[in-house]
Amino acid sequence: MPEPPEELTRLAQERARARAAKDFAKADALREEIAAAGWTVVDDPTGFRLDRAEPEPATDRRMAAAEVESVLEQPPSSDVSVHWLVEGWPEDVERGLTAFRAHAGAHDVQLVVTDVTGEDPARWGGEVETVRLEKSTGWGAARNAGLRRSTGRVVIVVDGSVEPAGDVLGPVVEALSEDKVGVCGPFGITTKDLREFDEAGPGEVDAIEGYFMAFRREILSEVGMFDEKFKWYRTADIEFSFRIKDQGYRAVVVELPVRKHEHRMWFNTDPAERARWSKRNYYRFLDRWRDRWDLCVSPDPPEHDHGPGHRHEHGVT
Repeated sequence: MPEPPEELTRLAQERARARAAKDFAKADALREEIAAAGWTVVDDPTGFRLDRAEPEPATDRRMAAAEVESVLEQPPSSDVSVHWLVEGWPEDVERGLTAFRAHAGAHDVQLVVTDVTGEDPARWGGEVETVRLEKSTGWGAARNAGLRRSTGRVVIVVDGSVEPAGDVLGPVVEALSEDKVGVCGPFGITTKDLREFDEAGPGEVDAIEGYFMAFRREILSEVGMFDEKFKWYRTADIEFSFRIKDQGYRAVVVELPVRKHEHRMWFNTDPAERARWSKRNYYRFLDRWRDRWDLCVSPDPPEHDHGPGHRHEHGVT
């Protein structure tokens, strides 16, 4: 790859200083100036790098997840951010968008669609922020790319299989007004042994299922985002819930007026493949949390650890 011009490197360094000083307007302006010269600033753990931009039409631009600029350091500018991930079945996301619009009430809602399939952004509606990612992007990285765009005080991760049938935002905002509630939603699970997971009704639970997960925006800065090593969705929601609980918060099921349709990713994945991917994700969760009985609502640890037995097929997103 060619080396970037010295002038662009200087601009990128100036942008980094502006970000550190929280002068985001200046940082954005410098990023656009660099982009106009045909280069992209990519932030990474060591600082930044400059990549030569691909010469493709703006309407066709599909980014690497790491390229998506974060707004989480800026003050929130809306009440709620609602996030979808399109890995197929765009009609499900359209249904969800329609329902959230219909039941937004007085809330100022940011709608975000992260897409790895190449759909025309116009499909979602002009007010929707679309994050268009490379097709090879894994589930965790794609979800996090969208989450970095959150402007809402409350953030909701929702699957296309879930359709609001009434006010879901009011109860969620109210539940999260309690400081010790870290994550909530209408679907939760409990476990006594970290091996079998059962659906749970309203009240405190061990994890909130990813069909619909809601949390305050600052949680993302405090505990991090989804583990990007989860290339498929299964168990990523449980792992994220446990990290939130590990910081002293509670996971709570809140009754909400929602309809749950077929979860397309689960039912349209080859059974052998989904079993293999699910097992891999579950062991990733277990490697980190296998001894954390203190995070369970009603723990009953097994006397001998023989590995995982039957797991509740909770169909999380």
